[in-house]
Amino acid sequence: MTRKLSSVTIRDVARHAAVSVATVSRFINQNAPVSQEVSERIQQVMLDLNYKPHAAARQLATRRTLTVGLVLHNMHTDFFAPLLSGIEAVVSEYHYNLLVATYDHKAYPHRPPPIGPHNTDGLLGYADCLNEEQLIDLCRVKFPIVLIHRTTPSQLKVPFVTVENKAATRKIISHLIEEHGRRSIVFLRGPKEQEDSRWREQGYRDALDAHGLPVNPELILNGEFDQFVAYKNVKNFISRNGVRFDAIFTGDDDAAIGALNALREAGLRVPEDVSVVGFDDSRLSSFLNPPLTTVKAPTEQVGRTAAQLLFNLLQERPAESATLLPTEIIIRRSCGCVSQQPRTNV
Repeated sequence: MTRKLSSVTIRDVARHAAVSVATVSRFINQNAPVSQEVSERIQQVMLDLNYKPHAAARQLATRRTLTVGLVLHNMHTDFFAPLLSGIEAVVSEYHYNLLVATYDHKAYPHRPPPIGPHNTDGLLGYADCLNEEQLIDLCRVKFPIVLIHRTTPSQLKVPFVTVENKAATRKIISHLIEEHGRRSIVFLRGPKEQEDSRWREQGYRDALDAHGLPVNPELILNGEFDQFVAYKNVKNFISRNGVRFDAIFTGDDDAAIGALNALREAGLRVPEDVSVVGFDDSRLSSFLNPPLTTVKAPTEQVGRTAAQLLFNLLQERPAESATLLPTEIIIRRSCGCVSQQPRTNV
């Protein structure tokens, strides 16, 4: 006969599951990892005994929401799917919930962030969604936070995870110059405030300088990491007279989609007339026409690493202060190469 809820204690669950009371407590409070085999055994015993700890009481005792947050500018592009996948994989391992919200402090300067100590136990902040003052406020109350694709302001001790941008960009631009003889290369920059965009622009400038090519400001356009902005600006650029170009570095793969469409409408062939290269290696890159030469960024691993660092902070374990993940060059046909070549790590 199933025992009544009121007569079952956590000690009963521990005894039937052949584990310690502490292990059952960790499983219930979800404040430390428990192996899948032990978790399944405890869960089955709780079902058999009809043991249901009161969620509100548990959260009050632990002062935890069992939720971590992620704040983004938007989720309009394909870039965010692997990032979310990586974060969710780790969050699920810890039996937490993930709360995702879009927010931009520049667009809503007087509106507080939708995620914080009031509704989560910790926060993942993407790029420059939060300003420095907001980060300082979170650090002042010792709220766990990890930054993604943004280095930490010098006066703060907040872990961050990002990818290698500058060397990879320099290498892919050098490939266009050395292997395909491109000399007039358009750069579609991302948002000016975004760190990834700034490092990629520096890599672009460094590559031109290393090959004795001047940086022509007329060849630097806004792409905003957005296919529609990229399409419009490349189309307008083509319609203007007097500026010739033979390649485009789109800054990211989403902008590459817009650039390819604008080139196609103008009757320009890729890669015969214009080489096109991107950054990120999104899921669509290999399916574009032609397949896109790009820099592969380990976006899912960025999400996994950032989420794990956040849980390290939540459990008061050591967390790396700075994580820079490597990228690699993916050669496909859009640059002018006949076929895909072996990957090159950066």
